[in-house]
Amino acid sequence: MSPEMIGIAGIAALFILILLKVPVAISLLLVGLVGYAWIRNWNVGLTQLGTGTFDTASSYSLSVIPLFILMGMILSYSGMGRDLYRAVDTWIGHIRGGLAIATIGTSAIFSAISGSVNATTATMAKITLPEMEKYKYHPSLSTACVAAGGTLGILVPPSVILILYGILTSEPIGELLIAGIVPGIIQMLIFIVTIYFLVKRNPELAPAGTMKSSVKEKTSSLLSVMPFFLLFSISIGGIYFGIFTATEAAAVGAFGSLIFAVLFKGISRKKLMASIDETVRLTAMIFLILIGATIFSQFLSISRIPVGVTNYVSGMDVNPYIILILILLVFLLLGLFIEGISILILTIPIVYPLVIGLGFDGVWFGVIMVMVINIGLLTPPLGVSIFVIKGVAKNIPIQTIFRGVTPMVIAMALCTAILIAFPQLVTFLPGYMRN
Repeated sequence: MSPEMIGIAGIAALFILILLKVPVAISLLLVGLVGYAWIRNWNVGLTQLGTGTFDTASSYSLSVIPLFILMGMILSYSGMGRDLYRAVDTWIGHIRGGLAIATIGTSAIFSAISGSVNATTATMAKITLPEMEKYKYHPSLSTACVAAGGTLGILVPPSVILILYGILTSEPIGELLIAGIVPGIIQMLIFIVTIYFLVKRNPELAPAGTMKSSVKEKTSSLLSVMPFFLLFSISIGGIYFGIFTATEAAAVGAFGSLIFAVLFKGISRKKLMASIDETVRLTAMIFLILIGATIFSQFLSISRIPVGVTNYVSGMDVNPYIILILILLVFLLLGLFIEGISILILTIPIVYPLVIGLGFDGVWFGVIMVMVINIGLLTPPLGVSIFVIKGVAKNIPIQTIFRGVTPMVIAMALCTAILIAFPQLVTFLPGYMRN
C-alpha cells in the first residue's frame, strides 16, 4: 500500500475512533504511531513516539499555556468576576436589556484575562444568570448572552486556542494574540446591537432597566475594573510593544493576578489550591493532545498527503476565496460534532500549508478559523458552551438555550463575513508589530 493510501486510512481510522468516544489525544497517538510504523517500521515508529513526546513536553514555547490559564483561574476563583459584573451593571444596567448587555461587556473584559471559553462561560453563568432571573429576564435571552459572551474567550487575547495555533504553525504567538483584539471588539459590539434589536422587537424578553446609579457609584465601581485593565495593559501591552515575549507576559500576568486576588479579595488558600488544581488538569489535557498531534502530524507528513493536497488545489483554476469558503464550511461542519481544540489539531497539518499556498496571511487565517470554530460552540448537537450553561442552570430546558442563541450565531457569521471582506481589520495591529 502506498504512503498516501496509508495516510487516508489513518485519517478515516482517526474519525472512527473519535466517533466511538475514544479520547482525542489517545486517538491521535494510536493512529500516529501505527501509521508511522506501517510506513517505516516499528523500531522507527517507537523511536519517533519517544522523541516526539519529549520534544513537545519540553518545548519552552508551550510554557505560555499553563501561565495564562493560571492567570484566568486565579481571577475566576477569587470572585473578582462578580465585582466586575456589578461595576459594568452600574454603568449600563438602567437601560432596557442592560443586564444582558452588561453580561456581554463583562465577558469581554473577563475574557481578556481568562483566555478560556469554558472558564469565562462557567464564571459568567454563575454570576449573571441569578441576577437576570431576579429581574425577570427571559431564560432564552439570559442564557444566549452568557453563551455568546463566553465565545469571546477564544478570540480576545490571551486566547489559548490561538496560542496552540501559533505553536502548531510556527506563526508568531504575540502577533496572533494582538490580532484577536479588534475582531473581539467588533464581535462584542455586534452582540450588543443584536441584544438591542431583540429587546426592541420583543420587550417581554427583558424588563425595564434597574434604578440609575449616581455619578459617585459609577466612579467608585471603576475600582473593580482596574485589576483587569492593568493586567491586560501590562501583559498584552508588553507583547505589543516588544517588552515581553508571550511567555514572559504570561508569567507577569499570572503573578499579577495573584497579587490582585490577595489585595482585593483576600483569596483563601483553599480557592488558590483549587485554581492551581484546575490549571494543572487543563494543562495536562492540552499537553497530551499536543503530544498526540505531534505524532499524528509526523505520520501525515511522511504519508505526503499535505503536500499532495496543496499541489493539487494550488494547480486548480479556482478563485482562492472559493477554496477558503469551502475550508471554512468544513470547519463549521466539524464544529457540530467535535470540540474546537480537536478540530484545530486534526486539520492544521493539511489545511495550513494549503492556505499559505493560496497566498493568505497565516495570522489572519488563524483568527478567521477561530471565528468559525466559535460558531460550533453554540450549535447542536455538541454545543460545548450550551452544556456548560446547562450544568449551571439545571432548571432551563436545553431546547430553550439552543433556541435563544440562534440570533447570536447569525451575529457571529456576520462578523466572520466582515473579517473576510476586510482582512485589514485583523492584520493592521500585527502589522505595526512587524515594522
